[in-house]
Amino acid sequence: MVKRVGERRTKAAPRSESQVWLAVETSTRVGSVGVWRDGLAFEQTLGIQGVHSELLLLAIDQALGVTQTSPDEVTALVVGSGPGSFTGVRVAASLAKGWTMARGTPLYAYSSLLAVAAGSGVAGPVCALFDARRGQVYAACYELSSEGASEQLATGVWRIEELLHELSRRDLTPTFAGEGAIVYSEVIRRSSADARVLPEHLATPRAASLLWLRNSAPELGLVSRPEVWEPLYVRDWRVPEGQEHA
Repeated sequence: MVKRVGERRTKAAPRSESQVWLAVETSTRVGSVGVWRDGLAFEQTLGIQGVHSELLLLAIDQALGVTQTSPDEVTALVVGSGPGSFTGVRVAASLAKGWTMARGTPLYAYSSLLAVAAGSGVAGPVCALFDARRGQVYAACYELSSEGASEQLATGVWRIEELLHELSRRDLTPTFAGEGAIVYSEVIRRSSADARVLPEHLATPRAASLLWLRNSAPELGLVSRPEVWEPLYVRDWRVPEGQEHA
């Protein structure tokens, strides 16, 4: 059906189809929204702790307005799939499902830890960490190159000492990034004097990184069935009130 529509437009008015992507990342305390129109046109970061849905919808409206984009022009929705704040991850997932099911827009979802690694600017192994509370971190490690990223350690929840032991056992010496790496930077540096922990401004997953992933590795993030897709919680999100990582 999509192909036939494209053929009709080509005959009526030959032109190249513009790619307009909307990216949303809400897995940590600092969220972001980005719009790609054949290149990054706009990105906005926002503090979203406790008020994810209100600020997220406003930020999306502003991003579309600034780039003079109507919702009908969006050709792909790109979201950070977690892990991280259960509230934030749920909000992004609800938005993604509602948007794609209502409009038929293709959905792409990428790990928010991968988004941190992709935005680090580091060529080589990167281990992205989010603070998971309860003395634990969400972690995943990737090997980055100009062609994309390959997974070296699958996403999981770890105590920092156990994670560092596992990396040593695998003979991995990555650069550490993310809010979890900053929280446990002293422990990381005690484990290795040469350990590198990236600064705070490189610690958050960004919408711009999700857009880069959509551009460089679309097959990695494409969600074939948005109606049954679930984000990457890692831990059971059904936790007692007041104990979730929000």
